[in-house]
Amino acid sequence: MKKLINNPTHVVDEMIEGYIKAFPKHVKLLPENKRSIVTAKETLSGKVGVLIGGGSGHEPAFMGYVGDGMADGVAIGNIFASPPPDPILEVTREIDKGAGVVYIYGNYAGDVMNFGMAAELADLEYGINVGAVLVTDDVASAPKEEKEKRRGIAGEFFVTKAAGAAADKGYGLEDVVRVAKKTNDNTRTMGVGLTPCSLPQTGKPSFELEDNEMEIGLGHHGEPGIEKGELQPADQVADRLVEDILADMPIDKGEKVAVLVNGLGSTTQMELYIMFRRVEQILSEKGIEIHRSYVGSYSTSLEMGGCSVTITKLDDELSEFVDHPADCPMYAQR
Repeated sequence: MKKLINNPTHVVDEMIEGYIKAFPKHVKLLPENKRSIVTAKETLSGKVGVLIGGGSGHEPAFMGYVGDGMADGVAIGNIFASPPPDPILEVTREIDKGAGVVYIYGNYAGDVMNFGMAAELADLEYGINVGAVLVTDDVASAPKEEKEKRRGIAGEFFVTKAAGAAADKGYGLEDVVRVAKKTNDNTRTMGVGLTPCSLPQTGKPSFELEDNEMEIGLGHHGEPGIEKGELQPADQVADRLVEDILADMPIDKGEKVAVLVNGLGSTTQMELYIMFRRVEQILSEKGIEIHRSYVGSYSTSLEMGGCSVTITKLDDELSEFVDHPADCPMYAQR
């Protein structure tokens, strides 16, 4: 599978170098290692820092979430691998403005271990108070009664959005953590895979699907989904994804939601808008109001084909945070 790269072992560092050069007004690289990125703008003293991170290959996540109204810094790992504690700790020290730092990351064993170690070191060595929020929005990855075992996928965008807005508004660490956890509790995602991706180091497909097949619930790293079957029209796929979300998180008529239709890497905007068209129809028929919508590639899996649908149930507080202005390299919201 063809890729525009140089040495496969250098792809992450070269990507980061290009990213920093492309957006110097938004982000900067810290000096101790090549995997620590923070906002280029000076943040206010007393503001809670928001730190995110995870493996490479999901761009624009997670680098693209750093900016005004979103995260203050990001620690970056190898492709589909957690960042080690060192860059997490370096970012923590940089973005701590005396009010503590909240870590937001997906529920994967490597992330849980490394972010946990960094939090302990931040407290023991530098006296920085750290709060942690695990994102667990992937409906397909565990049953409802074991929600704490679920993976974090595209829903991390909304969790970061809410936490960043709360920190921007001057909330303390405890309340920023509360807001982030509340957003996670009200967020569900279901995805469908159409074609595999390939790691630069191997050039081989991460999983196998026949030309006429799709897989419901496929993970962002190629983890097995819950059902393989014949490729269906977009409307039927959207029906299935939204049906599974609403079965897991009932939403009443008259309630408001935020919706993200997210491309997994090689899916065109045309396809994503066709999917959103049907998602909007389903929710409208049920009397559910879409308060704000996002359509595009927000959390990818290299060049994987397919998409995910994320729905966040809103109340007045979460609506305010979703509406909060943001300015990141990946998107701007006024």
